[in-house]
Amino acid sequence: MDSNQKSAKIVGVLFFVAAISAVIGLLLYDPILNGSDYLVQGSEYSTQIALGALMELILVVSVIGTATTMFPILKKYNETIAIWHVSFRFLEGVIITIGIISVLSLLTLSQNFVAEGTVDSSSYQVSGTLLIAIHDWAFMLGPLFMLGINTLMYSYIFYKTKLVPRPLSILGMSGAVIVFINALLVLFGVVEQLSVWGLLALPVAAFEMILAGWLLVKGFNESVLSQLSKVA
Repeated sequence: MDSNQKSAKIVGVLFFVAAISAVIGLLLYDPILNGSDYLVQGSEYSTQIALGALMELILVVSVIGTATTMFPILKKYNETIAIWHVSFRFLEGVIITIGIISVLSLLTLSQNFVAEGTVDSSSYQVSGTLLIAIHDWAFMLGPLFMLGINTLMYSYIFYKTKLVPRPLSILGMSGAVIVFINALLVLFGVVEQLSVWGLLALPVAAFEMILAGWLLVKGFNESVLSQLSKVA
């Protein structure tokens, strides 16, 4: 197996890891982000929430890993877009990390609240609301806004080169545009972030899972790789 096909399989695995870790992370965060009494529940579920943070850190590693692993292949067609893709993918990872920090800070706030046993929770509520808002905006800007930009970039190169079947590339570009529009609608308050409009993220999620499976089983188009190598 040559290095390009090894890269394809690594990217496929990382896409699966990113999807799984993202879902598990959100589920583990539930008591502190969605609980009615999160100032108490956060402390009670501290281990679970820490595991959620670990899952999201794995997500960060995975999203950056997909970009850096694909870079040597994408740059053979268009180095500028390949660099943009890596840069925006890193930015996505940074934004997700900000969301992780906000949740861990909220966990510390909850632990302090329980330890002090204070009756007046108003100041804690204000701080908690702010930290939850930071996480929510980070979730919108990273896995929605930046994801749309990143996916459009590499899907475009896939489409132009036929590294993967064009119908798959078209699904990627379409899903990227849809999730980007969804992010803009949330940004300007047209729709709620956690609403039925969240279904607009499904096409790009489906694309990533299908792409991951394709890369694991078929890899990149060998004839296209040969042509790109000659050009490079």
